[in-house]
Amino acid sequence: MGTIKEIALESGYSPATVSRLLNNDPNLSITADTKNKILKIANKLGYWEDHQEKKIKPTVALLYRVNHKEQLQDEYFTSLKQALVSTVERDALKMKTFYDIEDLIKNASLFQGFIGVGAEPIENAQLVKLHKVLPNGVFVDTNPAPELFDSIRPNLPFTVKNAIDLFIKNGINKIGFIGGVGPKHDHIQENDLRSITFVEYMKTRGMDTKWTCVEGTVSVENGYKLGKMVLAKYKNDLPEAFLIASDTLAVGVLQAFNEENVNVPKDTKILSINNSNVVKYVSPPLSSFNINQKEMIDMALDTLTHLIIRPDRPKIDIRMNTNLVVRKSFVPQEK
Repeated sequence: MGTIKEIALESGYSPATVSRLLNNDPNLSITADTKNKILKIANKLGYWEDHQEKKIKPTVALLYRVNHKEQLQDEYFTSLKQALVSTVERDALKMKTFYDIEDLIKNASLFQGFIGVGAEPIENAQLVKLHKVLPNGVFVDTNPAPELFDSIRPNLPFTVKNAIDLFIKNGINKIGFIGGVGPKHDHIQENDLRSITFVEYMKTRGMDTKWTCVEGTVSVENGYKLGKMVLAKYKNDLPEAFLIASDTLAVGVLQAFNEENVNVPKDTKILSINNSNVVKYVSPPLSSFNINQKEMIDMALDTLTHLIIRPDRPKIDIRMNTNLVVRKSFVPQEK
């Protein structure tokens, strides 16, 4: 298929420049426009079909979307960002962070692709604009536009089902769920995948879903509010265990339970999701499903690199399984 000489001829750059770029010469200094043009022609001429072992080093943008209103929720995405920065430094890549999608759109020509981190809503019209100028993008943990961009996400349906199965294996059949509402896309409120999966899977197992409490945002404050609501309604009829949609909510729920002298794990057990640092230090420490952020970031960069050299392939949505980290809020006897 396409050779370095053919790419050089069509691009108007020397074979030496083309070769140094495609072989990741760290001392090569060229503009982003030059890099984009050479890579585009390399794709067009099918260069990568005969050089699949090669791995390019793209210049990438980070689109970082957090609201800075909820510390624990922000910490999760901050950790993802730090994992990305560490990996970029390890692999000697170039990256610039953007906090506003319009700024990234204006500067799109400087990059071969982007990684999206964070959960702040983005208008679909903005995502379409971004795709027109920078179509190579991978969102981590969320994907507001799966028809436009790739994504690497934790396998939350698997996690919820795994939690329910684990409770049942340990003789627990009265199971509650506490969660927040899902994301908004283009002003449309979506249901959270964890709560949907919980209700559907509990029904398939023939189990009662009356202890399901889903309302509000993912925040410690809302977790506290939901904990109080649950106790006001079910204090004399608590389930044997709760699955809580995130550690951020679980911290607030645990605070509410402690204030009302509900003993965890004696009166009810708790499983949470995320395995953030804080859950080791609350009382009792929370058993939580770990989301391997480093692996998600590594997978996101590999997926982006593959997309850059295979821009016409179908979009990818990868779900990565979680693993349970056991602490005092629930210690399973049967796994």
